[in-house]
Amino acid sequence: HSQQAYALPSSIKLKMKYVFTAILFFSISILIGQEANWEGKSVGFSLGKLKVSENKRFLVFEDERPFFYLGDTAWELFHRLSKKDAEKYLENRRKNGFTVIQTVILAEIDGLNTPNMEGEKPLVDNDPSKINEKYFEHVDWVIKKAEEKGMFIGLLPTWGDKWNKKWGVGPVVFTPDNAAVFGEILGKRYKDFPNIIWIAGGDRPLEEEIHGKIVRAMAQGLRTGDNGKHLITFHPSGGKGSSQYFHNEDWLAFNMRHNGHNTNFTGVYENTLNDYNRNPVKPVIDGEPIYEDHPIRFKPQENGHSTAADVRRPLYWNLFSGAFGHTYGHHSIWQMWQPGREPINFPLLPWYEALEQPGAKQMQFGRRLIESRPFLTRIPDNSVIVDDNIATSVPGAGMYRFVATRDTDGTFAMVYVPVGRKFRVRLDVIKSEKVLAWWYNPRNGEATKIGKFTNQRIREFISPTPGENLDWVL
Repeated sequence: HSQQAYALPSSIKLKMKYVFTAILFFSISILIGQEANWEGKSVGFSLGKLKVSENKRFLVFEDERPFFYLGDTAWELFHRLSKKDAEKYLENRRKNGFTVIQTVILAEIDGLNTPNMEGEKPLVDNDPSKINEKYFEHVDWVIKKAEEKGMFIGLLPTWGDKWNKKWGVGPVVFTPDNAAVFGEILGKRYKDFPNIIWIAGGDRPLEEEIHGKIVRAMAQGLRTGDNGKHLITFHPSGGKGSSQYFHNEDWLAFNMRHNGHNTNFTGVYENTLNDYNRNPVKPVIDGEPIYEDHPIRFKPQENGHSTAADVRRPLYWNLFSGAFGHTYGHHSIWQMWQPGREPINFPLLPWYEALEQPGAKQMQFGRRLIESRPFLTRIPDNSVIVDDNIATSVPGAGMYRFVATRDTDGTFAMVYVPVGRKFRVRLDVIKSEKVLAWWYNPRNGEATKIGKFTNQRIREFISPTPGENLDWVL
């Protein structure tokens, strides 16, 4: 796959020669080394304008190079970090292979009335038609710094409590009229910034007609201001997807889900596949799955906090169910918590220590796995897995759910194995007399050859280290 600018490990290089003959890649993730570093920029090539691919499933650059969206949620980046700390954060994410930083101009944690680290508030008299130039100069600086490091900014104009307070600080300041004005101001300001992806919404439900009007007006203002140069999506509230509200609207370039902060995964990640199967066809991504070290169901005293294994599963469930990328999050990092700040719902460690948590480092292995195979022909296909239980479409349920993906040309297939147990697969999805199989370790990115097999119809496998949290990719 000649587009890649970073160096592949020898184990990956060895198998590249088989890519266009036949590969059954049975590993949960590709190990690149726990301290692996991305060479050059995070995206791997010069930034350019993004668009939706011809088959409407992925994002690509104008010259058709695939773009892997590996996001992180840094909602308070503009509001709570100094320039020095912002650069520290961005550099860490670059080194770990992230390509998109999702953040908010009018931030959630009293973003209107509590100044940023330079003492500036975003609006004059909380009027969306009157922006504070000094605040926005800081926003400009952070976006340009991300560009230098090869990363896009998934840019929310505002958090949702400014148009539907519901919970949080607010206050509500938006109407359809001033939302259009604010959107146009932002669109004009950032129309020539190459690394912007607009994200309307902001984690609040559309409960009244006016909420939908505000979001639509904001999106139209962005489009008017930047002449349609940047893609736009919508960030919904927990358990929802943009498709429920705006799927048929022209401004919505791709669907974004918010699959929520729960480890009871039954019936949740199937929704990514449901959005994939909608018509008209649009790309889909999970913009907010469970965060690492997050209170499970927001009740840490009862349920504890999530772990690296909890955030790995959604990565592969989403990707193998047709998502064009994935977003990670950490409970300390989204709020940029550190000693001296009031904690929101029991963060376990300061944001600058949370940068090194294992789940964050392991996201890059999913990206490397997907980028090591033909990109734009990949489809979800759970029929690769032979299900012996007629009550389910794939083995297991909830956190034990197996999922599979392959390419349309029959050169590779992958099965995500979240728990150690025997399972069977159809080898005939590979168009070759011989099938080369590998295990991929999503915890460290290492690939281990299993062997080459005659392409019999069905074969049984079991992962190398059976265990509850020891996932693999075949």
